[in-house]
Amino acid sequence: MSQHDYDARIPDGPIEDKWRNWLDDHRLVGPRQRGDRRVIVVGTGLAGASASATLAAMGYQVDAFCFQDSPRRAHSIAAQGGINATKDYANEGDSIRRLFNDTVEGGDFRAREANVWRLAELSTGIIDQAVAQGVPFNREYGGHLATRSFGGVLVERTFYCRGQTGQQLLLGAYSALQKQVNDGSARVHTRHEMLDLVIEDGRAHGIITRDLVSGEIERWSADCVVLATGGYSNVFFLSTNALGCNATAVWRAHKRGAAFANPCFTQIHPTSIPQTHENQSKLTLMSESLRNDGRIWVPKSTDEEREPQDIPEDERWYFLEERYPRYGNLVPRDVASRAAKGVCDDGHGVGPTGRGVYLDFADAISDRGESEIDSRYGNLFEMYERITAEDPWQRPMRIYPAPHYTMGGLWVDYELQTTIPGLFAIGEANFSDHGANRLGASAMMQCLADGYFILPHTVTNYLSENEGRLATDEPAFEQTEREVVERLDRLTSIGGKTTQGQWHKDMGHLMIDGCGIARTAEGLEKAIGELSAMRESFWQDLCIAPGRDGMNQSLEHAGRVADFLELGELMCRDALDRDESCGCHFREEHQTDDGEALRDDENWSSVSIWEHREGEAAEKVTEPLNFEAIELEQRNYA
Repeated sequence: MSQHDYDARIPDGPIEDKWRNWLDDHRLVGPRQRGDRRVIVVGTGLAGASASATLAAMGYQVDAFCFQDSPRRAHSIAAQGGINATKDYANEGDSIRRLFNDTVEGGDFRAREANVWRLAELSTGIIDQAVAQGVPFNREYGGHLATRSFGGVLVERTFYCRGQTGQQLLLGAYSALQKQVNDGSARVHTRHEMLDLVIEDGRAHGIITRDLVSGEIERWSADCVVLATGGYSNVFFLSTNALGCNATAVWRAHKRGAAFANPCFTQIHPTSIPQTHENQSKLTLMSESLRNDGRIWVPKSTDEEREPQDIPEDERWYFLEERYPRYGNLVPRDVASRAAKGVCDDGHGVGPTGRGVYLDFADAISDRGESEIDSRYGNLFEMYERITAEDPWQRPMRIYPAPHYTMGGLWVDYELQTTIPGLFAIGEANFSDHGANRLGASAMMQCLADGYFILPHTVTNYLSENEGRLATDEPAFEQTEREVVERLDRLTSIGGKTTQGQWHKDMGHLMIDGCGIARTAEGLEKAIGELSAMRESFWQDLCIAPGRDGMNQSLEHAGRVADFLELGELMCRDALDRDESCGCHFREEHQTDDGEALRDDENWSSVSIWEHREGEAAEKVTEPLNFEAIELEQRNYA
């Protein structure tokens, strides 16, 4: 029996007016009272840094935490291609309505309408905010900001800073945060990892952290807690995420009562550099923006051995352009990933493993000139050459799909609050805005919309009626810290023979085979059984360096792997339960005659929400998705 009502608290009225109505009606905290309220923000990427800076600028006391040695090392810095906004500088007739339509359709109609509209509505303000901070967006000759296209759209609405947009936007948010640190409104706690959430009377009151340098366990109290900790694609071991990305904060919150929504919705990005050897520790993403000018092809022959530049035009298969003539190489990521996997499975793949397709810039360089291509993607070309030792100016890049972004996350209502009062989740840590597939250049848009423009108001609304921090010597803090210490001691005392890295790699293979680009009921049932057995073995055979005091990176990693093992099983159960295909969740049993994802709107137009049950299987409830502003239809990018 569910303990929550899952009321999304979406305002009444036309979709165009919902956010304005909410802003007009929400409760406020007076300027003189804000300094008495303290907010904890866990994570300092685009969502966390922007939220921390804005809350502190409003007058609240903010404690921001990150496990990196600087907020500037958050994984947001790796976002390359751009950020969407409906300013229509390209004069194509773009609008909030068009971005809304593209996003809902791109997510295969599995996102909440009201959240997506608000995201599209706020997109223009993000660009203004970033420009005011000095973010160096590319510009056209006449001076206005340049835009380009991303997958799943037919307009140019993506603003970019060459191939380092995430880095520049993060520097803008980081600078704003540092100003607040200098002013005394914000404190940044680096090398601190949240290991648990403190609950009292059903409300979030603080967190327990471990200092990753000294090993000290610390208690932190606040009036509310915000999780901005990113996604969990590292559950697949090899992914485009930074090595440190993990799910511990959201998973600890889930086990304390925060419901988890759509955990199986994982985006496999089509333009990663292919894996080259078994001992590789991560995969590197090449920006989707490259598909603006790069043409994707494979040899028509399955036994081709010539160099790509020696293969004549009539012996190349431009499989995306042929299958999807309207969108060509700019089909959404889920569609492009499945197509690339398909041609490789049929024997057309290139490179040492046969798991690769060509991304060719020869035509673009010939048509536009090397100088213009360099101005758009020069640093990406340099990065590719450094990693592969192949010159992309002379021969095509090789790319292949890789786990990248998770649309699932903690369930939140319209105010970005989880099922635990006082606990908010923003950015990739929540589930709310993308549905079953995220359109490119929309991740940074959501992170900054949440951090700059939505959360500061919804937190204010919460704090207007909820004040009074719990002292850190209260029993709730003592009990939670005791449980954290017991778990750490258990990890360090197992005394097995298998390292945490090996466990992570083994479960990653299981996850990509069972819950990757394509899924089947049989494969998911097999993965669930093997993950369950692996989880039991982990707690009997783990081998890590002893001691929880001082720096112990194998202990840090082991705790994260333990959480991944539990989360991975929930992802597979969710994928098995959702008996349809939608977006990135492609069940081979459900496809159209053309091999596209076949939804079941009658039975699955809903959010799958999982509640933790201690010692039992998680229990699922659903939030129905209602579509009033857009008509559901079969996606068609041909």
